[in-house]
Amino acid sequence: MSNYNAHYELRCRECGRSWGNQPRSICDECFSPLEITYDYEALRPSVTRESIAQRAPNMWRYSELLPLPEGFEPRLPVGFTPLFQAPRLAEQWFGNTNDAKTVAQNLYLKNDAVCLPTLSFKDRVVAVALANAQAFGFDTVACSSTGNLANAVAAHAARLGLKAWIFIPSDLEPAKILGTQVFGANVVRIAGNYDQVNRLCSQIAEERRWGFVNVNLRPYYAEGSKTVGFEIAEQLGWRLPDNVVVPMAGGSLITKIKKAFDELTKLGLVEEKPVKFFGAQATGCSPISTAVKTGSAEIDPQKPATIARSLAIGNPADGHYAIKTIKQSGGWSEDVSDPEVIDSIRLLAATEGIFTETAGGVTVGTAGKLYRQDRILPEETTVLCITGNGLKTTDVLAGVYEIERPIAPKLAEFEKYLQDTLESVGVVREAATVGV
Repeated sequence: MSNYNAHYELRCRECGRSWGNQPRSICDECFSPLEITYDYEALRPSVTRESIAQRAPNMWRYSELLPLPEGFEPRLPVGFTPLFQAPRLAEQWFGNTNDAKTVAQNLYLKNDAVCLPTLSFKDRVVAVALANAQAFGFDTVACSSTGNLANAVAAHAARLGLKAWIFIPSDLEPAKILGTQVFGANVVRIAGNYDQVNRLCSQIAEERRWGFVNVNLRPYYAEGSKTVGFEIAEQLGWRLPDNVVVPMAGGSLITKIKKAFDELTKLGLVEEKPVKFFGAQATGCSPISTAVKTGSAEIDPQKPATIARSLAIGNPADGHYAIKTIKQSGGWSEDVSDPEVIDSIRLLAATEGIFTETAGGVTVGTAGKLYRQDRILPEETTVLCITGNGLKTTDVLAGVYEIERPIAPKLAEFEKYLQDTLESVGVVREAATVGV
């Protein structure tokens, strides 16, 4: 199409055939997935640290490395979320030790729980997908989703004046359903798991001229995930970390962060260095983790049974490529149980003031295991990807915290309440020494 940038095109990931730019995700020659490739030599003069630094702090500062149509003007400042150290989390894991002090200096959180506009990294991928949906002439966009993608497609479509149809498993978290409906999208609940929802969407995409962000627009959509990697490198002072821990559902995010690091290296924006990639999954849906642990190169599909619904994809589309990314980097994959997910959500909130959804609990719980297994070492720079906000999955904490009894608005009542509280945790004597 004439409105497409000449510096990128669709190519088959296996046979290498070029498909130009069109809404498709599968190669007709070998039935393998397509992805976006770039002319890096042509881009090199315009993509520099200096040129990027002069731009607004959002994901569009890396526009040359995204598949954006000619003349595209972004409507929302998506991305460029905070990256910061996690010293108190390190202290909880390692106690008062030298290792704790070392980890505190080297452990970072990439916090997409505050990504605009719907508080997850999915806003990045949707922003790129819908830019292309408009260029291809779609007036209706759609997706199959485990929650965060539903929110993002609905919000971005509302902003752009597009009609939206969202297909979700019927057991999705209430907050995520509400967070989709509020934007005026058509929500279709399916009595089945995500893999069944996704198969239905693939069939609908063949029948209707709709832009399905994770079907016929998938190659463009997936490129938005690279901006997580671009930002990590820039926020570390244009250097690559030693390790990245990434939650895995379909498996795309971990491969695209790897692609981002490779592109920055090709363009001379960072020094080349090995980075280990670690995948995080919930034990109740861990097809990629299981394959890595058993040494398999293929996915054995699983039936999801976990509270981490945003990761509950039993037959991940990019599972094979996620396994390849992990193994070739010298990384590993771990999984954590539902109780460990809840404990990790609470731990991250209590130590670093970040309320993450279940996927973040999976990431934090997995990282703790990797440190204990010495797969990640204290002196290594490690980034944990927090991909969504805890306000979306509050149902998993139901009953965890007891509701305190109300007291009368009187000082005497408060003093009695304080005394009872301190006694219950055995710190009355310590409190008295500080004049309470």
